[in-house]
Amino acid sequence: QVQLVESGGGLVEPGGSLTLSCAASGFTNLYAMSWYRQAPAKERELVAQISTDGTSSYYITSVKGRFTGSRDNAKNTVYLQMVSLKPEDTAVYYCALGVPPMLWGQGTQVTVSS
Repeated sequence: QVQLVESGGGLVEPGGSLTLSCAASGFTNLYAMSWYRQAPAKERELVAQISTDGTSSYYITSVKGRFTGSRDNAKNTVYLQMVSLKPEDTAVYYCALGVPPMLWGQGTQVTVSS
């Protein structure tokens, strides 16, 4: 069964750091991967995209310079390193397989609060 499982979310203070992981299983082909986030009462938004080999990436303006996406294909895992976190980064974060997304993980909660 094809699955994506996120982990690494939690509660951090403003200015703190957090790294999210997304472990994939059940398939062998490589796909571009994306990170999305959704806050309560807001639309789900694209945060970052990572190419199949991890050499090309895209970030929305609000996170550029603070978030870094990467992947380790040997471990079938995608990462999102987040630094200098702000309260407005609070959301459920999802990884997604393919562009446009064809499969979603279950999400992991990130809360930035003092």
